[in-house]
Amino acid sequence: MLPEDVRILALMLPEAVAGAHSGNPDFRVGGRVFATLWVEEARVVLRLAPDDQAALCEAEPDLFTPLDGAWGRRGWTNLDLDLCEEETLRTGLLAAWRVTAPPELSAAYD
Repeated sequence: MLPEDVRILALMLPEAVAGAHSGNPDFRVGGRVFATLWVEEARVVLRLAPDDQAALCEAEPDLFTPLDGAWGRRGWTNLDLDLCEEETLRTGLLAAWRVTAPPELSAAYD
């Protein structure tokens, strides 16, 4: 997947907007970051629920890895874009959006 694919898919989610975080493009819902794109490193960092993080890292350890330290323990997870298929990227972005979106927005999406 390419960085532009991340941008397109992330912004398809309800009320998602593009922003910037530490010099990198990011995607937000309800004013909170759910994904940050690291273009030079061909990865996206996703804010996942700990259970989602564990399941995705176990299912696809070559693609998903928790960030080091406290950020990783809070669910922040790398997704390698070089080896990633579109369905995997969609799954990761949706999981990150769901855990970040305001509850009423997430419930309306269901």
